[in-house]
Amino acid sequence: MDFVRDDVNVIFLTGNHDDLLRKFSGFKTQNLQLADKLVLQLNNGKRAWIFHGDVFDLSIQYGRWLAKLAGKSYDWLIAMNRMINFMLSKIGQGKISLAQKIKFSVKKAVKFIRDFESMAADHAIDHGYDYVICGHIHYPQIKTMTNSKGSVTYLNAGDWVENLTSLEYDKGQWRLYYYQKDETGYLNQDEQEDETLKALVYEDFKQIYTVL
Repeated sequence: MDFVRDDVNVIFLTGNHDDLLRKFSGFKTQNLQLADKLVLQLNNGKRAWIFHGDVFDLSIQYGRWLAKLAGKSYDWLIAMNRMINFMLSKIGQGKISLAQKIKFSVKKAVKFIRDFESMAADHAIDHGYDYVICGHIHYPQIKTMTNSKGSVTYLNAGDWVENLTSLEYDKGQWRLYYYQKDETGYLNQDEQEDETLKALVYEDFKQIYTVL
């Protein structure tokens, strides 16, 4: 709303955590618009398809009560996480993300991420988009994905709660911003892929194989 007040054009794309707003999809004022998805024609002639991503989550599409329960549980987990991090900061310890640890503590969670990315990329390729941009799974990523019909650049913004990441587009280039990385906060695409791979291999997969 601060952006709206400052006359910045804002398009709010709804997701599963603000499902009630989807009743008002299409609502538009002078510089605020509610939408479920957006296709942007970029200056370089390429098209970007932007949406939240829960449309590919079958547990949400076909289990509304389960989705609501999961949403409430996630909100509770984030609130508890804030309290824990507050106490950790008081004793000079670094912050932790409970949600991230839970998500990547089981093999099925990692498979879900890979399946989600593949479904989004396949759908984007079928419709001739150059970029597919989403969130939902909270896993920051920029990478090229290819199937038998073509290729697309897949981008996931992560989130500003657990990962402290955001996607930015400037001068024809997409970048992932990491709040706690360095003085610039930016990594190039190769560094981004290396960073996420390291996070999986050295932390999450290590825990998974230890359990197995």
